[in-house]
Amino acid sequence: MPSLHGPEWDFPKLRASFGLEDDFKHVKDDKEDTEFFDVKFYPYDPVDADPIFAVVSKKHVVICRLVQAADNVLPCEIVRIIRDDDPDALNCSCTWSKEPETGRALLCVAGRDAKIKVYNVRDGTLHATLVGHGGEINDLATSPDNPCVIASASDDTTVRLWSLDPVHAVQPCICLLGGEGHSWNLLSVAFHSTGRYVLSAGHDQVINLWTLPDLPTEHVDRPIVVHYPHFSTSEVHHGMIDCVDFYGDLILSKAGYEYKIVLWRIEGFDSRDPPPTPSSAPTVHDPSRTTRSSFAPTSAPSQWMRLLEFDTLPERQPQFYLRFSLHHVYGQHPVLCFCNSVNQIMFWDMARLTAYQDFIDALCDPGRDPTAKIAKPPWLLPAHHKMKAAPPPLDAEGEEAYAASIMRPIGHKDPFDIEKILLQEGYNQQTISQWQSRFDTSNPNKRIKPHKVEHLQGNQFVGRQSAWSPNGSWCVVVGSRNHAAIFQRWAKSERSSTSRQNSNVPSDGQSRSTPAMGGESDVMSASASFAQTDEYM
Repeated sequence: MPSLHGPEWDFPKLRASFGLEDDFKHVKDDKEDTEFFDVKFYPYDPVDADPIFAVVSKKHVVICRLVQAADNVLPCEIVRIIRDDDPDALNCSCTWSKEPETGRALLCVAGRDAKIKVYNVRDGTLHATLVGHGGEINDLATSPDNPCVIASASDDTTVRLWSLDPVHAVQPCICLLGGEGHSWNLLSVAFHSTGRYVLSAGHDQVINLWTLPDLPTEHVDRPIVVHYPHFSTSEVHHGMIDCVDFYGDLILSKAGYEYKIVLWRIEGFDSRDPPPTPSSAPTVHDPSRTTRSSFAPTSAPSQWMRLLEFDTLPERQPQFYLRFSLHHVYGQHPVLCFCNSVNQIMFWDMARLTAYQDFIDALCDPGRDPTAKIAKPPWLLPAHHKMKAAPPPLDAEGEEAYAASIMRPIGHKDPFDIEKILLQEGYNQQTISQWQSRFDTSNPNKRIKPHKVEHLQGNQFVGRQSAWSPNGSWCVVVGSRNHAAIFQRWAKSERSSTSRQNSNVPSDGQSRSTPAMGGESDVMSASASFAQTDEYM
């Protein structure tokens, strides 16, 4: 059984926030640009290097480095600002790559003009432009199996796979996922950790899982076309789907205006099995069926199963294109992050769900000694209990917690029985209600409330995207007013910055300045007291 103590149970704490001058004056014939739409960490450095992240607004890309700093010092340095002078460019998404020959960092940026612009981040120059989509590009993702392979989701209803390998310079689009997949604009695309499967979703309420063919390693004259996904459903959500991602072989998805993130699985899907063949994809259109799958027979009771729902809390002004992120690294707890449109940044620790289930299982064990006290997890505090001092810095524990949480069966005990047993153990009704609302997994249709909520102060903040550093020490949330909130956990009292051996994103002599995105004045503002916290341990 994994340890219930230790820093792996920590949630990130707000360190600071910063905002940059609105860049709407650089946008013609469009409403004011006051938003960062996407943020991504550079994933290819050593895990102990000072992490680099990129944030994207309509006309600008801001490259930042996070460093260890005193509590009252902004732990963020601006490394570079890139402005897109293309009059048609209104960007909203980004993803990292790197040159296969030199290893230098590349950042791919896309948006309304249907182009993917690939920047050499070292000097800020345009490395390549990928053209082929027939509509706005709303999301980008990089294959975990090959950093040269990029996926893009577009209003033209297709997902395209692009190669940045020089061998494909003449025809960089190497695969097209289209045909009978989607009927309306796409908003989200995600790779499976194996790089063999891709999820896509968008305005048509459909989530598709595509099996990728063997991608070419030599020059091709035209892309491979995949006409049919191996799984397709419109049953999970009842609105446009603006975010979808894998959680192991499970799937997390969110639709605008539903105020929830859904965890579900495709029945019969197992990435350890050989990939299904193209001929096995369901091709027969049956209007009476809203789910098609090659992983379970049509006679099966269900071809997918809802497992959990996460409550993203009520909002005064419903919005879409608000996207969650999952920190999912072997050896650490999977932690889900989401920011809604009313200044609330939420975190869920998946390992707490399984640890709570272990605690309940022990209490409900009919063979246990009734006189023996079952120790509860130390972070499972009574209602209104104050937080204790943080545990010591990060150690090597966590593998068991991760393995237990990734594919653990969802609880099935009757919540009334659980409540009765907890009352018998001496816990009061308020404490039981709080625990059940945040950790009970017995009802897949009951929304699990966040384990921690950060209430950002000040003007209304709409969180468009969040991202985790590769080692899980940092989380950055970006959104309206060109603001970013920086969270940190496992801060070290003494630490020297790790040198960046290949100088992928070097300082250019201006990294410690704070220029406006128009380059006219120093207008970055920082606050170390930007929020109030509710943490339910």
